[in-house]
Amino acid sequence: MVSKCANPGCSTPFLYLHEGRLFRFETGVGNGSASGTEANGRQPMRRIEFFWLCDHCAGRMTVVFEEGAGVKVLPLSRSQPAA
Repeated sequence: MVSKCANPGCSTPFLYLHEGRLFRFETGVGNGSASGTEANGRQPMRRIEFFWLCDHCAGRMTVVFEEGAGVKVLPLSRSQPAA
C-alpha cells in the first residue's frame, strides 16, 4: 500500500491519485521456475508493487526497477539510458 512519497527525503503523504505520479512494477514472480508454472501446474503468482512520487518530486525524479537491485528513485537526468 502506498502511504507516502517514494523519495526517501520527502514525507508528503499520499492522498489522491490525481496528485503526483504513480509507478507500477512487477518485482518478482512466484517460485521463478524455468517452465513458468509451479509443481502443482498452476501459474505462479506475480508480485506487483506500486510507488508514488508527489507533484514536487515527480517534476525532478522518477522511480525505476533494476533486476537484482530493486526499486530506486533517481533524478530525471540520470534515469535516461546513455546513447
